[in-house]
Amino acid sequence: MTSSDILLRDLSDDGILRLTLNDVRRRNALSEAMLDALGSAFGAAGNEPAVRVIILAANGPAFCAGHDLKEMTAGRSGPDGGKAYFASIMSMCSGVMQGIVNCPKPVIAEVTGIATAAGCQLVASCDLAIASEAAQFSTPGVHIGLFCSTPMVALSRNVANKHAMEMLLTGDMTSAARAAEIGLVNRVAFESTLQDFTMEMARKIASKSSMTLATGKRAFYAQREMPLAQAYDYASEVMVDNMLAHDAQEGIGAFIEKRAPQWQDA
Repeated sequence: MTSSDILLRDLSDDGILRLTLNDVRRRNALSEAMLDALGSAFGAAGNEPAVRVIILAANGPAFCAGHDLKEMTAGRSGPDGGKAYFASIMSMCSGVMQGIVNCPKPVIAEVTGIATAAGCQLVASCDLAIASEAAQFSTPGVHIGLFCSTPMVALSRNVANKHAMEMLLTGDMTSAARAAEIGLVNRVAFESTLQDFTMEMARKIASKSSMTLATGKRAFYAQREMPLAQAYDYASEVMVDNMLAHDAQEGIGAFIEKRAPQWQDA
């Protein structure tokens, strides 16, 4: 399959880009080809003015089954037993996850089916996640002697430590309802209405100034890693710069004048 076959792209008139994992035969595994397609897609979307919000969805019974273990096993044939290949794959995967976080456009995961291992990491890396009632999540590496260390990075930044460790140490499946309770997903919807629910949220976000959204997303992830005082200093600088932007002046003026704002995304 070509990159355009395994990752489908559809951009609506209102600026919502739907990226759909479509390697159903391999349960949408994060193969080299899929990682390359995702990295390119998020990189391009981040620089495309017409894109305001990104939805990451999937075809088939699995949202994403994690790394392609058959592909990774084949990588052991190298003279170093696969060390260089494994390092390359981990680097590619980490790059994709960071690319989602660093993408200036809000990213919403729309999850049906299972999201396991690096697939769970993919969901956790998105800014928001909406799951169908039948969706399930797990970091099952412990079952095969491989701790989900890289999924742990995204998971531990989304749920409390003890919830993350429970998933990582047991490898058990977590229901959509439980995933919502612990903060891995935002909402749970009936599968029949999942796409409509996600689109409604995406349209609501897309109606905002893209400059404001990009500013806020960047600041959110940056301040999260800082000590409290440094975070406030940084956020204050962001607020000052934001206040000087056209869309902040327009938005505040529109609020005072009781009219709809006219965004310039600047």
